[in-house]
Amino acid sequence: MTKAVLDHVSIGTRVLADGWELFGGLLGGTWVSGGDSPGFWWGQVRFATGPKIELITPTGGPDSAFLERFLNFRGPGPHHLNFIVSDIEQTLRRIRALDIEPVQVRLDDPRWKEAFLRSRDAFGIVIQVAEQSGPPQELTAPAGLALTGPPSAFTLVEHYVDDIGAATQLFESVLDGEVVSRADSDAGSVAELTWLNGARLRLRTRRPGSRDEHGFSPDTGAQASPRASDGPRLGSTGAAGPLHFSRDGGPFSRDELSRAAEKARLLGVSVELRS
Repeated sequence: MTKAVLDHVSIGTRVLADGWELFGGLLGGTWVSGGDSPGFWWGQVRFATGPKIELITPTGGPDSAFLERFLNFRGPGPHHLNFIVSDIEQTLRRIRALDIEPVQVRLDDPRWKEAFLRSRDAFGIVIQVAEQSGPPQELTAPAGLALTGPPSAFTLVEHYVDDIGAATQLFESVLDGEVVSRADSDAGSVAELTWLNGARLRLRTRRPGSRDEHGFSPDTGAQASPRASDGPRLGSTGAAGPLHFSRDGGPFSRDELSRAAEKARLLGVSVELRS
């Protein structure tokens, strides 16, 4: 059985141009695929390594209700983590063994079978597990993504949780992450997991408090969205943290850091940029 991989981070937004400018124009993401699904449009870009970024936006009608509720309640931001699995029914058995009941289980389409874990069951963010057969849906890249910047690596997804032991168990025993480090200190606990596609997830029990009012992180010099220092927004057991990117060939300029921070703020995400 092929192991699961953290395939993409999905971001809900009403303004796709902000995402294309940040993840394509600035961070060099290249178009993969996209298309219309009932109630929403989706499009994905990939980086030199790590998971993909997916942008989703509502397209109207009753099937848009889930995304409209999300955007009306919390604004744009990380909507879900997607894991591609080779046997979704086995994955669902593993999930239920942790006393978590998946929702919106759809197994009828052999090309795309999926199920979701609610954010309250998945430490503050929705998790989608999917079994895919055949190539992804093809669509010409949006015009706003035509010009891409120097390629970057999507090195790390950060997430804040209350119970790091239970969160690690979910991502390791159900979703096939490999724990590569674990540390406990007075400042909190940290666990890092990796997947075969180079995706890396860092779980933390406490939000870093080292940003100034402009969103600068003194230890890296990178600028991120000021919303990174806000309180948890999804449920009571966790909240999305920064998305980390790096690139070779010279440091990000101050203008690039400023542009990244502004677009990240509009998208409701936080980014950390390293060279």
